[in-house]
Formats: sequence, structure tokens, C-alpha cells
Amino acid sequence: MTNRISSTFDQLQQKGEKALIPYIMAGDPSLSETESLVLALERSGADLIELGVPFSDPIADGPVIQKAAERALHSGTSLRRILTLVRSLRPKTQIPLILMAYYNTILAMGEAPFCREAVAAGVDGVIVPDMPPEEAEPLWKASESEGPCLVFLLAPTSTSTRKVQVIHRTRGFIYYVSLTGITGAKLQDLNNVRVNVEGIRKKTRKPIAVGFGISTPDDARQVAEFADGVIVGSAFVRLIGDSTQNPDFIERVGQFTRELKEAIRSNGHHPRA
Repeated sequence: MTNRISSTFDQLQQKGEKALIPYIMAGDPSLSETESLVLALERSGADLIELGVPFSDPIADGPVIQKAAERALHSGTSLRRILTLVRSLRPKTQIPLILMAYYNTILAMGEAPFCREAVAAGVDGVIVPDMPPEEAEPLWKASESEGPCLVFLLAPTSTSTRKVQVIHRTRGFIYYVSLTGITGAKLQDLNNVRVNVEGIRKKTRKPIAVGFGISTPDDARQVAEFADGVIVGSAFVRLIGDSTQNPDFIERVGQFTRELKEAIRSNGHHPRA
């Protein structure tokens, strides 16, 4: 399945660059400001963007993203309103947009209707952090026939069987979770992450993006030495949460994006053969 995700990774690889993938919570502080943030992220160097779908029990997320989800729910954000947001963004940007949604929010809409409506709106991918591949058959079948790309997660604790399933079923890229824990935790053992990513790379040519624990330009630079994409979530969500009272908060987010992208470009790597 070729779409904006795989095209973006292909173009970056040809240039010898790695993808910067910010995560922001849709609807925090509002859906209209989320639209402005998406456009600012793209202008400032983001290559793909993850939009969090707020959920009342986000088990994979730490306190920073949990609070953002609460703010987004309080502002009236829902999955359907996020799809409307994506639809309104599409005339203005073709950057790949990936939803990160807990399974209950998709189940409430129905797997097949969700996939149809997501693709019609312009969503390129979906990540479901609480759905392992063994339990993903209904959504996987729906996404195979309708789209969007279904992106699965691998973690340091993933078994060899799980790795085979994820490599086979994921579309767009493989999301490698760099640590066992929740979002916002500190990245500790970078060498272990490198070894695990290189082990996955021996089994697939699909791009591998690394997330969880990456919060500074220096973190991003080091991860970009061996990963195809660098996912930064809690640092963006924290910056937005801390800055929304300032009139220039979108510019602050843009500046942080530029710093991350510059650091990723400085890793000195060239296109993989």
C-alpha cells in the first residue's frame, strides 16, 4: 500500500535524511489551534505528524499526555471531530497524518466505518497502542481493504513471534517503543535500543521509527543515527500545555521543531543501500 507515509520515508531516504515525527494531542487546547499547530509543525520541519485521539483511560501515556487528553475532552474533542479537522487540513497540507487512538474509540464507530471515514477525511495511518497484533484481525482486515495504514508497536519485551506478526502486518513504518513504561519516561539505555532496532532491521526493509523517552534535540540526534524516524511526543505536549497562555505559543512549538530537525540532520548519515 503506497500512500503519503511510505512516499515520505522513500523521499527522505533518497536524501539521506531521517523523519521527524511530532505527536500532539488533537483538541489541546482546541481543534482550531490544533490545525494551526499542524501547519506550523510542517513549516518548521516535521515530516509526519501523529494526532492523539483523547481517551478517558490512556494506559500507555504518562501524566503529561493524560492531562492533555483531559483538556481535549473538556474542549469537546471526539474522534469524529478530529476526522473533520483532518478533512479541513487536506486542502492546506499533504503531510502524512497518523491518528493514535485507543481501541474503544474506534470500536464505538465500528472498524470498517472508521477505516472508510478516516481515509475519506485524509488520514494516512492509525496507531492503536492497546491493541496487540494477535487481537487485531477485525481492524487489520478493514484497514487492508479500505486503508489507512495500520502501524503496530514493538517493545523491548516483544517476543520473536510478536515481532514476526508486527513486521508482517504493519504498514507505513514500524513503531519501536524504546522503553518499557509510559510516555514521558526518560530514555536510559540508548545502546540497547540501537541493538534492538538493528535486529528488527535484519528482518524487514520497512522503516523503523523510535518513540518514547525522546525529549531533547540531543536525544533526537542520537536516535537518528540508527532509526529511520524519531517520534517526539510528551516534550511537544508539555510545551503546548505550558505555553498556551502566551500569544506566541505556536511559534515556540515551531522553534522547538526546528531545533529537533536540525539535530536530526546533523547525525551525518547517508542513504541506506
